[in-house]
Amino acid sequence: MGERWNLWLLLGLLRQIIRVGSLTIIDPAGEYHTVGRGEPSVTVRISRWRTAQRIALNPDMAFGEAFMDGTLRVEKGDVAGLLDLCLKNIALQKGHWIQRIRQQVRHALRRIAQHNPVAVARANVAHHYDLSDRLYELFLDADKQYSCAYFRSPDDSLEVAQAQKKRHIAEKLLLRAGQTVLDIGSGWGGLALYLAEHARVDVTGITLSTRQHEYAAKRAAESGIPARVRFHLQDYRHATNTYDRIVSVGMFEHVGVGHYREYFRKIASLLTDEGVALVHTIGAADGPGAAHPWIERYIFPGGYTPALSEIVPMIEQAGLCITDIEVLRLHYAETLKAWRQRFVANRHKLEPIYDDRFCRMWEFYLAGCEAAFRHSGLVVFQIQLAKRIDAVPITRDYLTHSSCPSGASDLGEISVHSMTPQPTEFLSSSPDPAAVGLDPTQCPSGYPGHH
Repeated sequence: MGERWNLWLLLGLLRQIIRVGSLTIIDPAGEYHTVGRGEPSVTVRISRWRTAQRIALNPDMAFGEAFMDGTLRVEKGDVAGLLDLCLKNIALQKGHWIQRIRQQVRHALRRIAQHNPVAVARANVAHHYDLSDRLYELFLDADKQYSCAYFRSPDDSLEVAQAQKKRHIAEKLLLRAGQTVLDIGSGWGGLALYLAEHARVDVTGITLSTRQHEYAAKRAAESGIPARVRFHLQDYRHATNTYDRIVSVGMFEHVGVGHYREYFRKIASLLTDEGVALVHTIGAADGPGAAHPWIERYIFPGGYTPALSEIVPMIEQAGLCITDIEVLRLHYAETLKAWRQRFVANRHKLEPIYDDRFCRMWEFYLAGCEAAFRHSGLVVFQIQLAKRIDAVPITRDYLTHSSCPSGASDLGEISVHSMTPQPTEFLSSSPDPAAVGLDPTQCPSGYPGHH
């Protein structure tokens, strides 16, 4: 009787949540229990009574752990469909008192969890980014872009979308040949090399990942332009010199709430008076929250997705101007979908390196994040910053909004002709595309760049 009570506890919780679609649970005795009705429909098998209790009492942690351990397996559908069903329904239940209490407790404790001095930051980065390169090669594009791609068309391949992301960022930086650029959190070096090659700028990339640093340095040495790009194993807090442009993609999520003021003050100290910076970060569209405990423990220790209301005051206190904010909606969901599909298709190649539990953990992570970007208010913020309010044009006309034909990945040369207009030029309504962005003749335009 006690064992079945655990299942009834879980079923009671699910009946409060599932309003759209249906979820069938096969219990350890082989009996079927369905909650909800209609499609989408997912069936899972729970092999231990204890698993049902753990999920009911602590779903945020135990759900993922049960899938990792194999005590919860998907019999009909897949884990992506399961998580999509759950998060879609949870989104309909926002405001439930249990959720509010849980979120308030997490929010109160988050500064402790995100205390991020240099030594802790290095350890957190190593936990995720110093894994085998073969893992990331299974699902990333050839350039190893491990951040949100930019889809101008639903038919874009991952390679095209990632190249469009790099180009979109390059346009927002308003680059001129010979300028100096700092890439904070440079990863495997793809963006830094792209900017150095196509815009003929001088790029310094910094990262805390030993593996990424070694890989990027090797790419730079083999690039044919080693004098224009270099990589250092360095915390951003230790960076020196000043730069005409600063870019940071997918790194701010690791800074920690208590270090936001320090982060933006450092950017201000490193940026020239006429400089432009761009911060590309995952964010929360529905206000401040807390890191998901399963993600915090297994994937990104110390990570957090901030709300704009947490970011903007720190920018203001650093003496920087916000010159543009773009919110990319659903782009990361499509990016994660592509990663997940590639990971599942190539998962067998990991068997000599990682055990089944690790592989199931990564599949759950990719599927869960995809569902979160569809249903849980996660977006990507691209925040353009400057010290002078006239450092960038007053309209977005300098963005070319051109797209590439299917299959293309190299979006062509970035124009190096006076990409930053002088203040007297700001009111020009029809700027020369070649003077303010990438060469639009490289790829035909025509697809509306809706997000």
